Amino acid sequence: MINMTENPNDNIEIPEPPKITAEQLAECRQDNDFRPILFEWYKFVALLCNFYSSIRADSPAIRSLPSQHYAVLIGLLNRCARLMLANVALSHKGGFGETTAIIDRCIFESAVKTTWLCTERDEDSFVRFIADGLKTEVEFKDQINTIIQDRGGSPLEIESRMLRSISNYITDSGLTEAQIADTKKLPDLASMIDDIGHDRLLYLIGQKIGSHHIHGTWVSLRFHYLTEREGLLAPRDHNCATHVNQYMFVPMFVMQAMEAFVNNVFKERDDARAFSQLLDSTRDEIKKLFTEVVGNDFEQAEDI
Repeated sequence: MINMTENPNDNIEIPEPPKITAEQLAECRQDNDFRPILFEWYKFVALLCNFYSSIRADSPAIRSLPSQHYAVLIGLLNRCARLMLANVALSHKGGFGETTAIIDRCIFESAVKTTWLCTERDEDSFVRFIADGLKTEVEFKDQINTIIQDRGGSPLEIESRMLRSISNYITDSGLTEAQIADTKKLPDLASMIDDIGHDRLLYLIGQKIGSHHIHGTWVSLRFHYLTEREGLLAPRDHNCATHVNQYMFVPMFVMQAMEAFVNNVFKERDDARAFSQLLDSTRDEIKKLFTEVVGNDFEQAEDI
């Protein structure tokens, strides 16, 4: 095992993959519902992502990176892991499909950004990412200070707390307010997806369609929140299942982010390859299951 910490006796253990029995697989085939097994692999990928995000920057296996840059990467991976585990808690009985779809969109965006940052691997990309999240904070700080000045220069306690909080975020970023203001805008997600080698279809599926659930568009309302009763549209009961595709699409994209991370941060190619092989074997298992899920979906349709 590769030592990931300063203390050789303090090793992080890789989570064990799920052990799927022949009986479980037969039951899924009989029910034509592979969600119970894919759910277990989804949970494993979440735990694996948590493990990857826990690799310390001062590990001897990790190349030297600016502390803020490494923090961004493990923060994004930890966000993916935590949100995936939230979906595990929500959907362990198959429900809350309307909520897991919202969370999926957030996971997708963080995975794209992780992959993009690890692909670009330059100072400018990380600075743009960090500054992008702070521009609003700087504007908020200016608004608070304007309100204080208009009042006569005496801040309220709540204003003092907010200003301290904003200052702390800026200090931790390693950037000055002038640098934040002068930094170019972060590319949009469509550009990032193109930069990491995917086509427009992934953007439409992951971002645009995923955004239905974030914003509550007509498509989202009709799918998750409305049902037809006696010729009228009425509120739907709390019976939205988490779709089987969610248990495949999200883990696949998060694993791409993890692979980009290890290829970026490890000093030795052999170390990165060992972690990539674990991801490859996990992908193969999920793909194998999903081949049964899709069945004849990709055969020629008789009519449209």
